[in-house]
Amino acid sequence: MTFASQRAALADVVAIPVTPFAADGSIDRTAHRALLRRLLDGGVRTLTPNGNTGEFYALTPEERRAVTELTMQEAGERAAILVGVGHDLPTAVAAAEHARAVGAHMVMVHQPVHPYVSEEGWVDYHRAIAEAVPELGVVPYLRNPLLRGARLAELADACPNVIGVKYAVPDAARFAAFARDAGLERFVWVAGLAEPYAPSYFSAGATGFTSGLVNVAPHISLNMIEALRSGDYTAAMKVWEQIRRFEELRAANGSANNVSVVKEALALLGLCRRDVRAPSRLLTEPERAEVASILAGWSI
Repeated sequence: MTFASQRAALADVVAIPVTPFAADGSIDRTAHRALLRRLLDGGVRTLTPNGNTGEFYALTPEERRAVTELTMQEAGERAAILVGVGHDLPTAVAAAEHARAVGAHMVMVHQPVHPYVSEEGWVDYHRAIAEAVPELGVVPYLRNPLLRGARLAELADACPNVIGVKYAVPDAARFAAFARDAGLERFVWVAGLAEPYAPSYFSAGATGFTSGLVNVAPHISLNMIEALRSGDYTAAMKVWEQIRRFEELRAANGSANNVSVVKEALALLGLCRRDVRAPSRLLTEPERAEVASILAGWSI
């Protein structure tokens, strides 16, 4: 893919597939491929293996490579693949190089998990990854409200393959300012907090959004982006109202059950086990009942 086609792929529903587990705790490869096919058959055209909804931080390096490879094998030419990479710098670079080797198109760099993140160090970290894979589009995953837009512009000056941003600071006004300081037209801005924030972020310049909900109901996420693309915010908010409680359950208590709610819904649909890995947990019976009630109101 050219950088232009990669940019177009980011201006869409960027699906974050779950990683289903078998009864013995290993990755359920059969279920994983079936879930990917369901997304592709549902009209999704951009996939992010090893995103947070895929339990990136709970997977071993070998499992993360397997998830990338399974996604490439199943998607073929049907989707753009944006592989999540991160952890320490050598691990992140190795993961990016593996993504390139198996034919992925882009990498998403998870927010560095470190107690001492400087602005200069943030640029150095991302620059090292981007320079290791100059053929791939690079998308920083921004969760740091202290980073200034000028730093992103500095990174892109050094690395022209930095083409998009997954912005996940829950502040639409800050996003609007950051995007304009960095260069609104220079990058593809992806609303990284999914459907609940997509309308407000689109109004400030985003053209794509990430989604974990799309694992459960692809048509709902696609309905929202079509409304946003056409500027029909009334229709977009109708979708927002439809998914509001589901997303509130995911966001509660610092997003403690973000993945658990999605996997519970998939389990109720008979698509995979509900198992998650620590430090996530299974839902309680009342929470499970509420997810079932929400699903009953959706046309799946």
